[in-house]
Amino acid sequence: MAWSTDPAQPVSVTGDDPAPGVPSLLPAVGETRLIILTLPPDSTMAEPTFDGPGYVAEQLAHSPGLAETFEPNGMHRTPTIDYTLVLDGDVTLELDNEVTTDLHPGDLVVQNATRHAWRNRSGRTVTLAAILIGTKQEN
Repeated sequence: MAWSTDPAQPVSVTGDDPAPGVPSLLPAVGETRLIILTLPPDSTMAEPTFDGPGYVAEQLAHSPGLAETFEPNGMHRTPTIDYTLVLDGDVTLELDNEVTTDLHPGDLVVQNATRHAWRNRSGRTVTLAAILIGTKQEN
């Protein structure tokens, strides 16, 4: 995580980084998280040598709160409004209605608790910047 805000906490005049003390990448209502994501090519996960259980353990350790929202097929939904900017590479956004959109560097997507997955069908790593804003969700 690159940065975090919590409206209940005062802003540090010293510029102290609040991110290391945050226990979850999922922000509570009114909080924010800035996350820089690197996505390996999907083909990497299809290789026979890919360590699926090791990957899941790594995600749980490095992305607490967020990792638990992922389904086995990569789809997930978070109680957040997300602003996601493609920084490098080409990536496909897949929605739960099977609609896909190809995105390129400079493209911006805004999602409101949308069930989705990121698909990297290219042969190289993709880098995204995502701002997650914690929101109340209707039942």
